[in-house]
Amino acid sequence: MKTLIIFKAGSTFADLAQAQGDFEDWIADGVGNALPVSVVDARKAAALPAFDETAGAIVTGSHAMVTDRAAWSERLAGWLREAHWRGIPLLGICYGHQLLADALGGEVDYRSQGMEIGSVPIDKTAEADNDPLFASLPRHFMANVVHSQSVRRLPPDAALLANNAFEPHQAFRVGSSSWGVQFHPEFDDDAMRCYVDRLADDLTAKGVDVAAKWREVVPTAEAASLLQRFGHLVATHNDA
Repeated sequence: MKTLIIFKAGSTFADLAQAQGDFEDWIADGVGNALPVSVVDARKAAALPAFDETAGAIVTGSHAMVTDRAAWSERLAGWLREAHWRGIPLLGICYGHQLLADALGGEVDYRSQGMEIGSVPIDKTAEADNDPLFASLPRHFMANVVHSQSVRRLPPDAALLANNAFEPHQAFRVGSSSWGVQFHPEFDDDAMRCYVDRLADDLTAKGVDVAAKWREVVPTAEAASLLQRFGHLVATHNDA
């Protein structure tokens, strides 16, 4: 049976990982048991998975930056580009969202407005009403975010699925089976508050009310539901 690959592109803070697991664990929990899941650390793997053994792939977030052009990241971008053209379902999260956009002809760079962090409102576009992952979401929903870089320009022919007042490209789809989401569907309240705490000094220096950010963290069940739907979509795609 083919496997859903979770490409590990980075790690969370060590103490948070010890208490709650790491990015790949949260994603695997969210995806559920629709099909087997395998984790591949893209930074360390000697070789990336064979396409004919891959049911779909998810790329995690990372504390790295796409514009650093690390060798492992560029290699993964090439793999994603080929997987997209083969029609393998793909989901990029935060760093993964940016890397997928870059791989498919978009542009990534630092946000001119600075970091976006916390539980924030997301607006679904009309284009998302017929999208397999986004159609069942409400027009407005909450999601957890933490990013300093963004997709500044979408890939050619990409469908914009979500945005908000601070980030014009919160989610996109290219073709019928490649998605990127800037927000973190895998983050729970504790993870989000941990990031606010850890980045408090930088945020305070930029005039952000850290205490208010911390209090504004809320449950984000609608955003989290994307992971299970993606798992079912991959399973259905491979049964067809």
